[in-house]
Amino acid sequence: MTLADSHSNDSRAKRNVAVLVAAQAILGAQMPMIFTIGGLAGQSLASNPCLATLPISLIVLGSMLAATPISAIMQKWGRRAGFLIGALAGALGGAVGAYGLYLSSFPIFLAGSLLTGFYMSAHGFYRFAAADTASDAFRPKAISYVMAGGLAAAIIGPQAVKATSDAYVIPFLGTYYAVIAVNLLGAMLFFFLDIPRPIPPAADSPRGRSRMELLKTPRIAVAVICAMVSYALMNLVMTSTPLAVVGCGYDRADAADVVTSHVLAMYVPSFFTGHLIARFGVEKVVAAGLVVLAAAGVVALQGVDLNNFFIALILLGLGWNFGFIGATTMLAGAHEPHERGRMQGLNDLLVFGGVTMASLASGGLMNCSGGSPVEGWTAVNLAMVPFLTLAGGALIWLMLRPKDA
Repeated sequence: MTLADSHSNDSRAKRNVAVLVAAQAILGAQMPMIFTIGGLAGQSLASNPCLATLPISLIVLGSMLAATPISAIMQKWGRRAGFLIGALAGALGGAVGAYGLYLSSFPIFLAGSLLTGFYMSAHGFYRFAAADTASDAFRPKAISYVMAGGLAAAIIGPQAVKATSDAYVIPFLGTYYAVIAVNLLGAMLFFFLDIPRPIPPAADSPRGRSRMELLKTPRIAVAVICAMVSYALMNLVMTSTPLAVVGCGYDRADAADVVTSHVLAMYVPSFFTGHLIARFGVEKVVAAGLVVLAAAGVVALQGVDLNNFFIALILLGLGWNFGFIGATTMLAGAHEPHERGRMQGLNDLLVFGGVTMASLASGGLMNCSGGSPVEGWTAVNLAMVPFLTLAGGALIWLMLRPKDA
């Protein structure tokens, strides 16, 4: 059965969505685990506190570097091959990270983070895989449901940190052992995935647009910009949050609870985001996401009470959900099937390139832009302003642009 045939019946798409939801729940749990403790572990190993979030940055850098080759692997050998490679890379990254903690070696710990980024890159393609066998009507719902699988990850991940971070004399070592187990278990799910390999193009088939031509397409350009900004700003603030919470006098359990609330807010709305897109249009949903991200910054700037952290991070998750799922849906409908590997790999290269810069900036802003954690936290949230202005301006330009232009 070809992809075109499967579009007439969404039974295959629904089965694939179920597999991807489970993968999002199990394999996805490692991301809140690592993002909760990565900066704290980095702070304990790094000689310079400005480098505390470098482990998170290396994860995102690894994701950026892997985006194009992972996409090419999926285009040639199918989604299953790419997802299995990602899970194995996640297990290896957890093992190397654990070894780095055991030796108190920051460079080895960073190498594990870079390998974890290869998993994160493959994880980013779950949302595109959900759309592969879906009809036009089911596509936004399929993407949204798969993202909703992160709801379980939001609960499992931070709670696993609480249970494992002090399980050994070496802090966080148990968490990295748990990451290995999560990847090995989750990899088994992909044997149930039923997405046909892309049909190799015939010699006389259309080659599709070049990467530059794709980026010059207004709808694609705006989708990429909004995805970059939504994801980068979420990462900028989330990466600093455990450092800010602990730095302001709260404990690691409080930081884990704040991250839990944030990740829940990232994924709970996914149960209805697809319906909102179908009813109101993708541009309005993306716009709402950008507004909510701005509101998160405003709340964060009002103070450092624990409630401020909770509310700001909940809004940050909700804004990311609307902005990123909306931008993904916009992009998925703006290119042809034979352009899929080229465009999706390019999109994630650019998105995670922006996220890499944000995570690199996060530690510097948090630890080195003032004399206290409060001043650092203020700097982090003020840094959102120019990027929200860019994405908002691009989206308004697209919405005001003549439809046939």
